[in-house]
Amino acid sequence: MDKIILEAKGIVKSFKNGNSELIVLNGIDISLKVGSIVTIMGKSGSGKSTLLNILSTLDIPNQGLISINGRNIKNLPDDDISYIRNSYIGFIFQFHHLLPDFTILENILIPAWIKNEKDKLELALELLDELGLIKLKEKYPLELSGGERQRVAVIRALINNPRILFADEPTGNLDEKNALILVDLFKKINRDYNVSILLTTHNPDVADIGDLKYELKTGSLKIK
Repeated sequence: MDKIILEAKGIVKSFKNGNSELIVLNGIDISLKVGSIVTIMGKSGSGKSTLLNILSTLDIPNQGLISINGRNIKNLPDDDISYIRNSYIGFIFQFHHLLPDFTILENILIPAWIKNEKDKLELALELLDELGLIKLKEKYPLELSGGERQRVAVIRALINNPRILFADEPTGNLDEKNALILVDLFKKINRDYNVSILLTTHNPDVADIGDLKYELKTGSLKIK
């Protein structure tokens, strides 16, 4: 039986909206198997980012349980949750968030520096070479195209060897050509590094890379 690395049950998230309450997620159940890709489609405002933030431990649900690698994270101390996040999770946002005053190589190494890990230079260079960006290592973000910057953001998310890669609308700011390049990159990472991927998108072509595809609508997930 395939091992499940991420499982969520009964996830509810609501926000105060004046005197009323807006329910964004209403009893979400979802799981991610080791080495698989799961994609979630949904319109802007459907709650995709909220769901990813909760599943990746960046936010807390009003109700529901989340297990990562078999460990229920509810009621864990903040230090334990931070350890799980740093050990298992990589995150790619719609915007690359590269720091303009640092070179591409330095940007990639920042997550390792934060963890006080000094031995990641070789891995950073290996990833840059493997993913066809080695010539850009001494350049600065403003010298790169939008597609190149987003691919660098993917490498940065991989530098701490995550088991799960969360990607929130990663192709949202890219043209069709660069979106396809990024999609192929996700396939390669999943295949070559056995990284499990959970990705949100509004693009049906991007959603098609999923071994399992969902649609998020009116607070509920449905298999496509």
